[in-house]
Amino acid sequence: MKTKAHQKKKVNVVTLGCSKNLVDSEVLMQQLKGNGIAVAHEQHEKDTNIVIVNTCGFIDVAKQESIDTILQYASAKSAGAINKLYVTGCLSQRYKDDLEKEIPEVDAYFGTLDLPFLLEELGANYRHELIGERSLLTTPAHYAYLKISEGCNRTCSFCAIPLMRGKHVSKPIEQLVTEAKNLVRNGVKEIMLIAQELTYYGLDIYKKRALADLLRQLAQVKGLEWIRLHYAYPYKFPLDVLDVMQEYDNICNYLDMPLQHISDHMLGKMRRLITQQETYDLIDRIREKMPNIGLRTTLLVGFPDETEADIEALADFIKASRFERLGIFQYSHEENTYGGQHFTDNIPAEVKAERAAYLMDIQQDISFAINQQKIGKTFKVLFDRKDGSHFVGRTEYDSPEVDNEVLVDAAKHFVRVGDFANVKITDCSEFDLYGELV
Repeated sequence: MKTKAHQKKKVNVVTLGCSKNLVDSEVLMQQLKGNGIAVAHEQHEKDTNIVIVNTCGFIDVAKQESIDTILQYASAKSAGAINKLYVTGCLSQRYKDDLEKEIPEVDAYFGTLDLPFLLEELGANYRHELIGERSLLTTPAHYAYLKISEGCNRTCSFCAIPLMRGKHVSKPIEQLVTEAKNLVRNGVKEIMLIAQELTYYGLDIYKKRALADLLRQLAQVKGLEWIRLHYAYPYKFPLDVLDVMQEYDNICNYLDMPLQHISDHMLGKMRRLITQQETYDLIDRIREKMPNIGLRTTLLVGFPDETEADIEALADFIKASRFERLGIFQYSHEENTYGGQHFTDNIPAEVKAERAAYLMDIQQDISFAINQQKIGKTFKVLFDRKDGSHFVGRTEYDSPEVDNEVLVDAAKHFVRVGDFANVKITDCSEFDLYGELV
């Protein structure tokens, strides 16, 4: 009879944080699968004997969620429900020494670049032939994220990402095209390009901004129906990217560009390298060149010394720019960042929350007005899931998890999850569209 020590390894990977972490988990899972180790993502089977928690360490809320999750599995290990517990990702990259002292139940902690060492701990080898292969997705089978670079060279005063992810390193175009082809071969129809900063892509290996070149190559991958761009940086934005977006039908008219703020006072303190006027001009140029584009941005409120005048400047900016999609974060004071070292976190939490709510109220009205203009129009929709009485999908102007959704009554219409269909919009709310199949 086999003892527990001789049972086959069965690994459960738990992912916290952003889409870049999801890709890291998928790479880890592919390596484990390639070594003959049974692995699944966020499963709840009782016979899982090894858990790997891929953590986020970006802001306070994310850090607390990571710690709570580690403690949950540490308790499971103490109770004998699992044999081994490992922690990897941004939180353990940033706080490894502290975590080892505070949560010793974890068998080992690994940083963001420690994949070969984590595999070695599990009795597996890092297999170079699996680079670019991801057959185990954490997303629905019809869409995937494609991480085109790692790290960031920016020094934004609020951001700890460079501390956890290091300097910007681009992946070669050939490798990314191969990865995209592999994903399409496995059934993926939509790929979302992600990086800490998409628009810096290529400067390190090609000595020029090469996002447009990459897009041209990806757009020619047979069977790839949608390509979506996330996390562009406004400073020195490469306008040739817009030319390529217009050239190929399978590149969505969608651009995610986190702008963070608009007042020169805040942009300077945040070290964003761009001015208020330059930001307004950039938005105007993008809309002039691509009138049908859907722009998503995120803003940061409550940064040290932010004034009511700064917030009113943001309110005016939101009203003037009429972003199709907008999210707001509240500032989190992060140690070892420039802001954490040089500024005092002097905006009370309740004021941060009030400012975020005030701005989101403005955006809610804008979003409703934009959605109302879509009533009576027909859009190509990719359906992600069936949710109760509705099939739920997205237009090219919407990314999963963060943007609007299209709901179709399942009692009247049928569509397969993962398929595209044309939908005529019949009604809307502030953040959702309702329609019927054409």
